[in-house]
Amino acid sequence: MIPREYLDSAQVPGGQELKLYRRGADHMIVLDRNELMSSRMSGSEKQLALMTIERLRGRKAPHLLIGGYGMGFTLRAALGVLDKSAKVTVAELVPKIIEWARGPMVDLMAGCLDDPRVHLLIEDVVPVIEAGHGAYDAILLDVDNGPDGLTAAANDRLYSRAGLQTAKAALKPGGILAVWSAGSDDAFTRRLNNAGFLVEEVAVKARDNGKGPRHVIWFATKR
Repeated sequence: MIPREYLDSAQVPGGQELKLYRRGADHMIVLDRNELMSSRMSGSEKQLALMTIERLRGRKAPHLLIGGYGMGFTLRAALGVLDKSAKVTVAELVPKIIEWARGPMVDLMAGCLDDPRVHLLIEDVVPVIEAGHGAYDAILLDVDNGPDGLTAAANDRLYSRAGLQTAKAALKPGGILAVWSAGSDDAFTRRLNNAGFLVEEVAVKARDNGKGPRHVIWFATKR
């Protein structure tokens, strides 16, 4: 078995330490003992983009906000199906995530951060949402392992009742809040419903081949 090679670490502002490892051609980002991201399992992150855009039903010049660059799977999937009129804003809290994307994971990045449709912000997605009154056709969140503040306690603001109302205000009519999670969460589903969204919870497999663990994506549409 190929040993796992430690490459670098990064401090999450207001949170814990992330570590970047490589095993052969694969990369993984680890928090404590939790493997947050792996280049071997990208299917559900891609579906976060593809299934959201499918639900936008061909809107002209859509503007998407992606919270959390991660390994870029969601961004690359979105760019692959959006036309030239689209705009994608990416908010990444951890500067080193972008350094890694342009450094040891540059092949995985595949130029997506240099796409003219992309506007990159190195900051917390929460104030970006707060400032975006009616600005977005969709907000895609993949900043934790689910609707709780695992990487940074402040991320709980995204999933609280007040946070959901703020996200709703940042969406255009009929816009979609899409939230990725490693598993289901009945309490979060109830909060989405109570916030007035039309809620769809979809199970997706972690790998492109339909194998691996089951992840969950909530698609919450602004009525």
